[in-house]
Amino acid sequence: MARSSQGSPVSPGMTGVGRLTFTGWLVCAIAAIGFAFDIYELLMLPLIARPALLELGGFQPGSPGFLRWVGILFYVPALCGGLFGLLGGYLTDRLGRRRVLTWSILIYAFAAFFAGFSTSLWMLLVCRCFVFVGVCVEFVAAVAWLAELFPDPKQRERVLGYTQAFSSIGGLMVAVANGIAIQYGAGFPAIQLPAWLSWLGTIDPAHQHEAWRYTLMSGLLPALPLILIRPFLPESPVWAAKRAAGTLKRPSIAALFAPDLRRTTLTTAIGFACTLGIAFGAIQQMPQMVPGLAEVKEAATMAGDQAAAAAREKGENDPQKLAAVARAAGARSSQTTAAEYTKVQELGGLVGRCLMAVVLAAGIAWGWKLRMLQLPGLLLVPLVFWFFVRWPNTTFFEIPLEWAYLGRLPVTTMSVGMFLVGLVTVGQLSFWGNYLPHVFPVHLRGTGESFAANIGGRMIGTSAAAVTSLIAGFMPYESAPLKFSTAAAIVGTTICLIGLLAGFFLPEPRSDIDS
Repeated sequence: MARSSQGSPVSPGMTGVGRLTFTGWLVCAIAAIGFAFDIYELLMLPLIARPALLELGGFQPGSPGFLRWVGILFYVPALCGGLFGLLGGYLTDRLGRRRVLTWSILIYAFAAFFAGFSTSLWMLLVCRCFVFVGVCVEFVAAVAWLAELFPDPKQRERVLGYTQAFSSIGGLMVAVANGIAIQYGAGFPAIQLPAWLSWLGTIDPAHQHEAWRYTLMSGLLPALPLILIRPFLPESPVWAAKRAAGTLKRPSIAALFAPDLRRTTLTTAIGFACTLGIAFGAIQQMPQMVPGLAEVKEAATMAGDQAAAAAREKGENDPQKLAAVARAAGARSSQTTAAEYTKVQELGGLVGRCLMAVVLAAGIAWGWKLRMLQLPGLLLVPLVFWFFVRWPNTTFFEIPLEWAYLGRLPVTTMSVGMFLVGLVTVGQLSFWGNYLPHVFPVHLRGTGESFAANIGGRMIGTSAAAVTSLIAGFMPYESAPLKFSTAAAIVGTTICLIGLLAGFFLPEPRSDIDS
């Protein structure tokens, strides 16, 4: 391990003052890919849940079975991810940041690919559990790794901030992938299990070109560059130096609750839980709400009528078949619009992460960095999910982006609201990625980050999705979109208030990240 003249380990990510080496750029590249596909994998579910439940379970949107399985698919994988993610954080402190990071990305990439072959809801659930495990471990390992590879404080905050911004690019990517699959899936190769896996079931030939399957399978992409770049990635010099010197203490979950760390452990877990609670309990329910917007329903009806008319011209006269054609065309229209709204929301998240990257490098108290986003969020969540869903969804204009394979970005009352909610919520996730490495020592960094992100965020925070589905089931409205919007407004606003109060108890972190 190379050392400076003062005896501290030299980072392979820098040379001179503030200049990245070739290895440093590789580190940033693989971290950006990992962060991008973390969110890519997670945001698949809101886009594919509706068509997957229709095909694999035969559930109609808003029915008890549909609501129950939405809750299961959102929360059970998060529960598994939280439990195994805590183990992954422990292994990050025991085995090293780089090794755990590599395996976590491979796990979630291949699990997402195999999910595309699902023949039952249970198979889809198991694959999604593996996806969540990989994602939960990857975030913790990547944050600890980056924080320790870049010793210059300002550069470290910028690297952590801007690489995390790729998470929102991942959200855009999955919306684009879903849109491409919806539009061109009929021409893609048919998806079917090989004969030796026939014991898992079969995929009906009528459903071998479903867009939701291709969307899931695209999650394999991050494994490809990782296999090529992996040999050039360095280990954390801080962790490696302590291990080589025999001074690296053994990590322990119990140590997180020692008197000097108890407040930090609890407040970061609550804060992270609230941020993900808003994301899962409100924002990710948006695809369930969009079909209820007046202009979206009108467009779906028009698409259904046109599809039925086209079928009649081809000689189809069976009323039931014509109705099925109309329903399928209307559903595709609603799915496409939901994907477009997801793009707008993710653009808001990207702006929020970039703004937070700038703020994080500034000399502002950490508590106020967080409150800069929490306070407007407390106002925006009830405004968007209660009022905007019910108000006329005024269309201001549309931005055509066919050249970027983004299709179009609708700028409406609702989409502007989603942009702003995405900005203030996703920006908070960047805050936690930068803040957590500062408040836990090296030998507990992965374990402490994992407790906050996985026990607090993934297990407790993401349960807000199940809570929203449960509350939606008790709503008196006949319309499923109104049920979900009301539940999301209640759950999201409550969580915003809890998060704001918890933020006042966050300790100001230490300045020396290498201790």
